[in-house]
Amino acid sequence: MKFQFTKYKKVYYTLSSFLVFVSLVAVVFFGIVPGIEFAGGSVLEVEYEDEVPPIEEVERRLGELGLREVSVQPLGERGFLIRTEASDEETYKMLIGALDGAKERQFESIGPAVGDELKRMSLIAITVASLLVIVYIAISFKEEDSSVSSTKYGVIATGVAFLHDVLIVVGIFALLGHFYGVQVTIPIAVALLTTLGYSINDTVVIFDRIRENLRKNRSGRDTLEKVINDSLNETIGRSVGTSLTTLFVLFSLLLFGGATLYYFVLALILGIVLGTYSSIFLAGCLVLDWNNLTEKKK
Repeated sequence: MKFQFTKYKKVYYTLSSFLVFVSLVAVVFFGIVPGIEFAGGSVLEVEYEDEVPPIEEVERRLGELGLREVSVQPLGERGFLIRTEASDEETYKMLIGALDGAKERQFESIGPAVGDELKRMSLIAITVASLLVIVYIAISFKEEDSSVSSTKYGVIATGVAFLHDVLIVVGIFALLGHFYGVQVTIPIAVALLTTLGYSINDTVVIFDRIRENLRKNRSGRDTLEKVINDSLNETIGRSVGTSLTTLFVLFSLLLFGGATLYYFVLALILGIVLGTYSSIFLAGCLVLDWNNLTEKKK
């Protein structure tokens, strides 16, 4: 028995609209907490060879330095990850001096000008990638006698990935940043681009099957809604199977990859779950509704 995906499209639209709305509110009112790559500052990784002090003690010692903002995160069983807005050599010496007995593992410092440049380039990369995907899909899906415009495929695939999947992940990190101080770093920006690509790829596979079935249905025997439902039933196994195998690996990394990879992997997990959901439950329904709307106007 085939599942009628388009029958419950109002449920999908309502759920997605709610998630997008909450994400927009979180981004507008809370904003995101930029990492040092975007805001400038320094990151120091230290490890204790002997007795490891409690995190409260480390925070107390660093708080006595009088720096504007310092955050401390556990790193493994014997280390800490320390972030601060200041990025000069004097700050570095003060941090090392306050962490008596700690061994430096890594120190990274980025100035605010470099951070602004990285922020600008990240936004450009996401925008250019989105536009190129629309053009690519519009060209590769172009058919003279297709009942669905190739531009619709491109706009929907990119729009759903960007305005739904990526936006919701950004909204979740805005909430995490507001309540837990989680910062958006370069790896998380990479995870957002990966989410964009993964979601579009999954959607394109479904759209390709819709196009193939429309080609077989040139006689007009089946309605567009039936073609879309048939196409989704034919591809859902592939979409879910691919996502699950990827998620198995990512959950392993989330559990055993350590603190450094934790939020990068979390962003990928959220993106893949949202991308799979939007490809299966939103993309086809949007093609149907947009096509019906344009047909009524003719």
